[in-house]
Amino acid sequence: MSSSVRSLVRHGSALSLLTLVSRVLGLVREMTKAALLGTSALSDAFSVAFLIPNLFRRLFAEGSISVAFIPTFKEYLLENDQGKIREFLSSICTFLTFFVTLAVMAGILFTPLLVPIFGIEEFDETVWLTRLMFPFLAFISLAAFFQGILNSVRIFTPSGLAPILLNLVTILCAYGLSPFTANPARAMAVGILLGGFLEAAIQFPFVLKMGFRFSFTGLKRAMRNPGTQAVLKLIGPTIIGMAAYQLNDLVSTALAGNAGEGVVSSLQYSLRLQELILGIFAVSIGTVLLPDLAEDAKTACWERYNQRLLSAMDIIALITIPVTFFSLAQGETLVRLLFQTRSFDEESVRLTRAAFTFHIPGLFFIALNRILAPAFYAQSDSKSPTLAGLLSFGVNMILAAILAGPLQGAGIALALSLAGAVNTALLLFFLRRNPHIAVGTVLRSVLGYALKVALFSAIAVAPVLWVSPRLRTAFSGSGRLAAQGIPLGVSLVIFTAVGLFLLVITGDKQVGAIIRMFRKGGSS
Repeated sequence: MSSSVRSLVRHGSALSLLTLVSRVLGLVREMTKAALLGTSALSDAFSVAFLIPNLFRRLFAEGSISVAFIPTFKEYLLENDQGKIREFLSSICTFLTFFVTLAVMAGILFTPLLVPIFGIEEFDETVWLTRLMFPFLAFISLAAFFQGILNSVRIFTPSGLAPILLNLVTILCAYGLSPFTANPARAMAVGILLGGFLEAAIQFPFVLKMGFRFSFTGLKRAMRNPGTQAVLKLIGPTIIGMAAYQLNDLVSTALAGNAGEGVVSSLQYSLRLQELILGIFAVSIGTVLLPDLAEDAKTACWERYNQRLLSAMDIIALITIPVTFFSLAQGETLVRLLFQTRSFDEESVRLTRAAFTFHIPGLFFIALNRILAPAFYAQSDSKSPTLAGLLSFGVNMILAAILAGPLQGAGIALALSLAGAVNTALLLFFLRRNPHIAVGTVLRSVLGYALKVALFSAIAVAPVLWVSPRLRTAFSGSGRLAAQGIPLGVSLVIFTAVGLFLLVITGDKQVGAIIRMFRKGGSS
């Protein structure tokens, strides 16, 4: 099992480091938005305007690439027929460009019909910002296409660099262009658009360097390509599931928009904190895991498939469960340190802290879903995760509608966390249908490991709960960075030291494998 851990850590470490930089910059981007817009109506307008093209991005870009393109492209790579590879890539490029262009044009045209759903006060500004950012969908879809090509041949660095550029350009534009635009939200929107273009531009040279060539072809010919048809067959159920997932976001945002001013933005700030950890580890592991699982499934190496899946789930437990305990103990300190400045007042802290308290318990399940979904995609099975997504979507909508009234943003966050747990249970249940996958053995092992990590995390957080209030009192007269940052930093050191001590003295298998890998310099 340790070899699987070393493989995941070795291949995922560079991507995780780049994703860490990207997520930190993404957090800085949210801090920039918090400083310039707070939780105002204009901040809600920007959040909704960026959300709408993002919904379509997940349909055309990230979801479709991971679900359908990589497993299909992997078959072409194993066959190693360069002519067929070029024809397949040309067909996909043509198909993607045509339909994404139609989506962008339709989105710009029908934006005034979409915005009223969210109950936003700044209607005209939201329409303007949405139309400005809709071409982002085209750029990010091409970027996802290039990422799928590179990830299929185990090249992950360019796709890790791409979002760094997006966040960096958005931050620079927010401060640099704000004096020259009607408001800071428009400056940030320009940054989003430029960043999307750069995400595609930085990856394209690497695609060419790997020797992959493709061009536009006739749409009819592209649609008739066997690879395109295979991709579309896989995408079909996924589009339904992704549409439900996006509708989930739409309805949640609409409920938040009608729950009061600032609720939409507070949910976005809270999710950014959650996604900082989720993106660094779960997304990186899932990205690295998919091509390997796809190859194992295509070559019927089921023992290795099971080992990779179990190792990935154990690593997710080792990371997300301690983060959850620490975040629950230090949530308000995190929110104040990262966001409380200028327009982000005490009410903003209250709203964001409440949402974060109920978002973070779902971290473990959402991270597991990022690992379990590729386990299906690797088998060219997109129907099972789609069905699980639809059912969990229903759970989320019912709970959000019930809880949004009494709990506002916290209720919507709690609904999302509970729906994530339902999705995990359904994915594990559906995975049992493949007799080659030892779901029972994997589940027992992961549950036992998760309970151990949860116990150690509870022990490690106890001294943090004792020392943290005293540290905050001691530094209360200092500036924000010292008053919040020093208590948080000291608490993190204590929590990490106690947790690692418990793991090491009990001979934890995952920690041991990682330590051995680094002792060998990562060469094994």
